[in-house]
Amino acid sequence: MGLALAVSVLVPAGSAGAADQYEWAALGDSYTAGGFVGEPQPPLGDASRDGCDRTSDAYPGLVERELDEFPPGKYVHLTNVSCGNATITDIHSTKQTPISPVEPPAGGWPAVDPQIKRAGLNNETDVVTIGVGGNSLPFGGMLLKCLELGATPGKSCREYYTSPPDGEESIQNKLARVQDEYIHMLAKVHETAPYAKVITVGYPAVLPEQGTDCNRALYTELGAIKHADVDWLRESVLERLNAMIQQVSSFFGDRYVDVYSSSVGHDACQPADTKWVEGICGDAADYWPAKVPGTLLNCALYNKRVTLVHPNAGGHANTAAHVERAVRIALLD
Repeated sequence: MGLALAVSVLVPAGSAGAADQYEWAALGDSYTAGGFVGEPQPPLGDASRDGCDRTSDAYPGLVERELDEFPPGKYVHLTNVSCGNATITDIHSTKQTPISPVEPPAGGWPAVDPQIKRAGLNNETDVVTIGVGGNSLPFGGMLLKCLELGATPGKSCREYYTSPPDGEESIQNKLARVQDEYIHMLAKVHETAPYAKVITVGYPAVLPEQGTDCNRALYTELGAIKHADVDWLRESVLERLNAMIQQVSSFFGDRYVDVYSSSVGHDACQPADTKWVEGICGDAADYWPAKVPGTLLNCALYNKRVTLVHPNAGGHANTAAHVERAVRIALLD
């Protein structure tokens, strides 16, 4: 599906929300849901828990509280259906089976509907924010492969993904596929919520500007990943993913929120009081696990939890500041 064709699904924007409030839907993956930042939502032990690991201090909750305190003319009602490990297709067309390690039911988490259905997007939706894309590569899986290859002399994950073995996509094919999926996703969101202002949210600077900033002995950073591969992951994967999201968003006439630029220098390889992204192992609440089942990774050895390069409270606060501004502009436009 080409960009020009995708744009053709758009209709004139407007606001058809309820007269007494704005309707805002937050969609996305763990970088939106929060995972281990703040209190679990729904709370631990609640029968309505769905395995998506949304938390109170993730950026949707922070923005919601600011909008409550300083409303943009009228109350903004947030429906947050973001879900850890969500892919692009989980936003609009596929059911997702959550993988939360926190209080899973005996038979595993039941599948949840696509997020646009869970959020109830319709003609009365005023704003939709979307933070998704990384899991569709998948960036987390690539990071773990780079970690594995980094511990092997002579192996490079850059080579692995540019000239892949049979059964593995090249990075070029991954990014091309993800772009096509993102186009279809935005087209479906606009079709389902034709009057909504759509805001896409990019990914922060989880990796340093120089791979040599990382201590390869520390799993509170990126562990054994080779410095050259850290640079490659930043330049050829993360930055290209953000550029693709921005490009596709602009073709649809949507607002793109850049949180990368403001987070440079706050990556996972910075000191604890500077980083906005935790490393492979990092600080998280006691309810969050210290081990990954089926792997040798045990962050308890460092008195840490398994954070797998995700934003901490500082990262979500930074993202919230930019998303809040974008939401206010969208509602008052």
